[in-house]
Amino acid sequence: MSAKLFMCDFEVFGMVQGVFFRKFTQKQAASLGLRGWCMNTLDGTVKGQLEGEEKPMNEMKHWLQTKGSPSSRIDKAVFTVPKEITSYSFKNFSIRR
Repeated sequence: MSAKLFMCDFEVFGMVQGVFFRKFTQKQAASLGLRGWCMNTLDGTVKGQLEGEEKPMNEMKHWLQTKGSPSSRIDKAVFTVPKEITSYSFKNFSIRR
């Protein structure tokens, strides 16, 4: 039996644009085996979607709330309630422009 997959949306507030936040987010998500995407918003936030198993997803959420890229300042990170999914929608974790 394979592990359950979940998806959730996120948005990170603070100084998260112009500090390689998306690049580090992509690298971190890939290292945890997560799929999905992230992008800058016109409001100065970074939002995206995560897909993967519960444990790495929780690690990624913690990273998004507390770490981010070296030059970033995270004021808060908001997540939707994880929903169970039957299969991945994405092949990898990408940066949308």
